[in-house]
Amino acid sequence: MAARRPRPTPQPALQAFGRQMRRYREQANLLQQAVASRTNTTTSFVSQVETGKKRCQRSFAATVDQLTGAGGALLDLYDDLNRDGSPVPLWFDWPEVEQEAVTLTTYQHSMIPGLLQTPEYAGASLRSEEKSAARMARQQILTRDSPAPTSLVALVDEQVLHRPVGSPEVMRAQLEHLIAMGERPNVTVQVVRSSGEHNGNGGAFVVATMEDRSEVAYMEMTIRAITTDSTDDLAALALTLIDLRSRALPADMSRDFVRRVIEDRWT
Repeated sequence: MAARRPRPTPQPALQAFGRQMRRYREQANLLQQAVASRTNTTTSFVSQVETGKKRCQRSFAATVDQLTGAGGALLDLYDDLNRDGSPVPLWFDWPEVEQEAVTLTTYQHSMIPGLLQTPEYAGASLRSEEKSAARMARQQILTRDSPAPTSLVALVDEQVLHRPVGSPEVMRAQLEHLIAMGERPNVTVQVVRSSGEHNGNGGAFVVATMEDRSEVAYMEMTIRAITTDSTDDLAALALTLIDLRSRALPADMSRDFVRRVIEDRWT
């Protein structure tokens, strides 16, 4: 029995598939636009698959294999890279995704969203100067001039406003910062009232919408976070967002609600 080859790490696996896909496409004298048309995707998506920046579904690989005349070789490679039943390409460089996103929509049930944290709040929660500094650096996407600042929609559970992180002074400053950021034209902060069971109880997440309207989700787990662009995962998160938004206060009422929490809880 032949020795089993070690499974490649995600980035090389994506790049290996992309290189072969491009080789077969060019041998068939096909443009990326033609592949996009036949697979009902976009030229940008095809380009990202070929450069190893984005994963594709098996149906996409099968169509491209047939279209380029690869004779099953491209589909075999896809299956080989996914042979353990857990697709290798479920990997994204989330900081890069975050930087390139046009819109970020997040739900947080236990902490203030990282992009809206003050240095003191981040320091108290992370307990690491290095991690805190990295989190602060990420926030520039909301205030940069070029490219245009990212739009952020932050759905924050009511309990987050009452949960102490650091001192009362840290919490008061954090909630005042939350109000100030929510007044920016590209930032929307909405408070989700605590009302028992709802779909958001499954955990915090962020959905990034890219320039080509594709989406990538980041979901926080106890041990590690995972990223995915699975259509099933994104569909489930879309339903969760519909539920959460139906329970959330409008932006102006949310700011008033946060002000009352500051007065009643942290002053």
